Amino acid sequence: MATTEQPADVLSGVGVRATHMRHVVLAVLCSLSVVNYLDRVCIAKSAPYMMADLGLTKVEMGLVFSAFTLAYALFEVPGGWLGDMIGPRKVITRIVVWWSMFTTFTGVVNHLWSMIAVRFLFGAGEAGTYPNSSKIISRWMPRAERGSAQGLMWMCGRWGGAFAPGLVAYMLLHMHWRSTFWVFGVVGIIWATLFWIWFRDLPQDKKGVNAAELEIIRKGQPPPVPRPKVPWLKLMKSGNLWAICWMYFCMSYGWYFYITWLPTYLEARGVSMMKSGVLGGLPLFFGGIGCILGGLLTDYVVRRTGNLRNRRFIGAAGFFCGSLCMGASVLVADPTWAMVVISMASFFGDMTMGSAWAVCLDVGHELAGTVSGCMNTWGNLGGALANVVTGFLVQHFGSWNLPIVVSGTIFFFGALLWLRIDPTRSVIDDRRTHS
Repeated sequence: MATTEQPADVLSGVGVRATHMRHVVLAVLCSLSVVNYLDRVCIAKSAPYMMADLGLTKVEMGLVFSAFTLAYALFEVPGGWLGDMIGPRKVITRIVVWWSMFTTFTGVVNHLWSMIAVRFLFGAGEAGTYPNSSKIISRWMPRAERGSAQGLMWMCGRWGGAFAPGLVAYMLLHMHWRSTFWVFGVVGIIWATLFWIWFRDLPQDKKGVNAAELEIIRKGQPPPVPRPKVPWLKLMKSGNLWAICWMYFCMSYGWYFYITWLPTYLEARGVSMMKSGVLGGLPLFFGGIGCILGGLLTDYVVRRTGNLRNRRFIGAAGFFCGSLCMGASVLVADPTWAMVVISMASFFGDMTMGSAWAVCLDVGHELAGTVSGCMNTWGNLGGALANVVTGFLVQHFGSWNLPIVVSGTIFFFGALLWLRIDPTRSVIDDRRTHS
């Protein structure tokens, strides 16, 4: 017998076995997440070669990293809002084509300002990926499966980023760093073409979805609104939304180290290029495991307790443990073991990803794309700040430990912010939602 928390495989009273097209859609979102991270992490591994080739200092390379992150932050809300207005199929196709073009253009720049401009436009393209993916999850997945779906999607992204350093290191042995960007750009164009042909925004519009699966997806959900109005003033006044945004600011501040400065950090500690490719992927590999476990855990806790508010305790615990690991890593002299400890910080931090993005669906309802965009905007502002601050601290104080300790401290404040979040309170009309 099905419950409201755990969908059945058979439509009650009809005896028709439900199809599983929603899981195929989730697999497509997971592949999008992999492509997104391959393009994003490629530059981190190539950074030492780019700095040598273009004559860039650490502070200047930090500006290049931050150009992407700043644009990514600025265009998150417009990207999520556009998905709410015209549908994620149109938006995702366009942004993947856009970012793939500027991934390719990264391989032809020849000085600092052209690099900053191209990476800014690349970031503008990637913005909106996850808000629109969340929009798809809100339409295609029942509430009891959303945390797991978010966790699986983020795991695939993290693992795409985890294997990217080793892949790029291998490619750099056989081609110039510029050519690596051309290869990844072509992959994105192919993905966007196939997505546009195959995907549909609404489950009822997709061939292969039967009535039984539609019943599972729709159970307990309001009907979709084609063009919902966004109460911007109410959103700006929502303390709940601001707590979510500042929490994600703390998350992204520490996390961006893994995909920007980490290969340079390992090089400074005397790690060889190929070993760096392996060690550099550990934080995202461990983080991927954290994503899926955290997603399963947040759904389990909600089903078991019947209370959406309990998502926040998973978030607070993950941030607190991540903070401890970040601080402990500076006490480890051996770079390999230091990377293991840093990777555990990534594991605990990413255990909160399913909860963080599921909370946006809990409190945002039909404006899930806009709310997710707000959260990711603020988070990436934290990442943009971290990129520059890290470069400044290392260049002026000569220490890699100082920026890591700063990241751990900010993670601790994020744990406190998690306790302020209420997943049952809508950020749109202040009504309470019950699981």
